[in-house]
Amino acid sequence: MKKILLAAAFVLCAFSVSAKDWAIGARVTGGVSVQAEYTLSSENYLEGRLGVGFIGGTGFDLTGLYQWNICNMDWTPKVGKWFFDAGVGASVGMGGKTLFAGVTGDAKLGIKFKKVPIKLALDYSPCIGLWFVGNRSLDEGVGAGFNGTRASGSNGGGIKLRNQGFFNFGLSCVYCF
Repeated sequence: MKKILLAAAFVLCAFSVSAKDWAIGARVTGGVSVQAEYTLSSENYLEGRLGVGFIGGTGFDLTGLYQWNICNMDWTPKVGKWFFDAGVGASVGMGGKTLFAGVTGDAKLGIKFKKVPIKLALDYSPCIGLWFVGNRSLDEGVGAGFNGTRASGSNGGGIKLRNQGFFNFGLSCVYCF
């Protein structure tokens, strides 16, 4: 029993030493995402999101972003430091009989509070990519469409531009270790 407690204490200490560069929380938009951030330096960080969406049907997506801290503002020095970050990355996901893959951007305005280790941010995260619609049989081949128009073939299958990603505003709240 002592060995188990000692091992658990060692793991907790090791995690607390390495956790200082991490932040974890949630992002609310047309669905809900679990969000994790890993700080690379004072000027950039990696952000990952795993989300479930509800607008236009239930689906999930995975997004990875490389973010830059563009500027910091000292608008409310007693409350916290404001920041503007921007980044770029990729998204993949699925919903129903469709898969999608695309390039994602991000612009976020937020505040990191002084007295509590929390960051609150409003962001715009557009995604431009392709939907791979799966209601075609394999012997029909793959058609192509643009801006939600029907792909070749009467059943609407094929590849379509993912234009719904332009309306991706969100509110995120993360706890900074």
